[in-house]
Amino acid sequence: MPTGALILALLLAQTAPASPQAAAPAEIRQSPPAATGSVVPAPATAAAAMPASPATADATDLPAAVEAVPDPGFVLLGRRVEPGTRTRVNWRSGATFIGDPMQVPINVVHGAKPGPVLCLTGAIHGDELNGVEVIRRVLGALDPTELVGTVIGVPIVNMAGFSRGSRYLPDRRDLNRFFPGNPNGSSASRIAFDFFDQVACRCDAIVDFHTGSFDRANLPQVRGDLRLSRVVELTRGFGATSVLHTPGAAGMLRRAATDAGIPAVTFEIGAPVRLEPIEIEHGVSAIETLMNNLGMTQRVRQWREPQPIFYESRWVRVTRPGMLFSDVKLGDRVRQGQRLGRVINPLNDEASELVSPVRGRILGMALNQVVLPGYAAFHVGEEASEAQVIRDAARTPAPNEEAESMDEGVAAPLEEGSTEQVEDYTPESEPE
Repeated sequence: MPTGALILALLLAQTAPASPQAAAPAEIRQSPPAATGSVVPAPATAAAAMPASPATADATDLPAAVEAVPDPGFVLLGRRVEPGTRTRVNWRSGATFIGDPMQVPINVVHGAKPGPVLCLTGAIHGDELNGVEVIRRVLGALDPTELVGTVIGVPIVNMAGFSRGSRYLPDRRDLNRFFPGNPNGSSASRIAFDFFDQVACRCDAIVDFHTGSFDRANLPQVRGDLRLSRVVELTRGFGATSVLHTPGAAGMLRRAATDAGIPAVTFEIGAPVRLEPIEIEHGVSAIETLMNNLGMTQRVRQWREPQPIFYESRWVRVTRPGMLFSDVKLGDRVRQGQRLGRVINPLNDEASELVSPVRGRILGMALNQVVLPGYAAFHVGEEASEAQVIRDAARTPAPNEEAESMDEGVAAPLEEGSTEQVEDYTPESEPE
């Protein structure tokens, strides 16, 4: 073949168009039809489909990481609760004589929308019944499909004491003196540790229900350490409920919780060993108001007094032995110098009067009974502004600890000549 013809043939071969199948880009080649209802992903560009060489690849060439979707379920004691549902789980508290764990029911209402975790606890003292019923009613009325957040209800924390009708655990220790507990300590300390670690630490706020102790009754009132701003904020949510500053003694659940950064309060309501419908109804309304203020529910509050009332307080003690006869009732407003009651000695017919040292309100009182000198008979609160109570709390928190001593059984130092006794063990340092 002549050289010119050969060159012409080569030029024609190089410029001839490729076949349509060969020329089509990879992204528009025919693909099998998608199944009905399936989603076909957007085609990748040829450049994206080309793998980068190790010499030129960097972080921008890598596909974006898929963000993990938060699990909307709530897990407590290894049990998962789906959003918009309620369930009951069992907490294993201590052990029976034969070694079996004691099962304590815990009710969990997990809302359809995320929000705060509120924990309601009752019967840490086994003879205090009003809080048990308050928690039952509150949780029973909740609709999980409308709830924002989660409510954990533990109506009976001290099941061993409750089953015996006793304030204490079987070893006569007061469970509310051992929080946050010790896994290697006494039986009470181990129970406290287990509850605090597995339940309390899962919460954003705690309301611990109590009553008066040793034949005393309390006007419904919220107690907390008002030196802590998060506790003050929590107390504002209870509606027309009295608020009293008490810092809380070491070993109490709310003290351990606040030390751990969880705002917590004690809700004192009524007397032990009885169910009191009026006090229970107040407790239910207060908790429903709190949940509304926390944004967990949308119920309309029905309080005539929209704000809490803050008090400073003092106790009036018996000076002579005898039988106590009260002239006032819980919640009564009294003037300075007003007679609160009399103590009559049945052996010599001598009588002594107890009078109010200040103008205020009866926040707590002993039930009519035989009393000895030094017995705390009447708890009188002086109404004050929130700012004043908070300011005084920061300056002199110690005097109001006496309220804890009388109403929650804390073994406070006894006054000279007093026969007041607290029938429980004072927690000592636990062995390591």
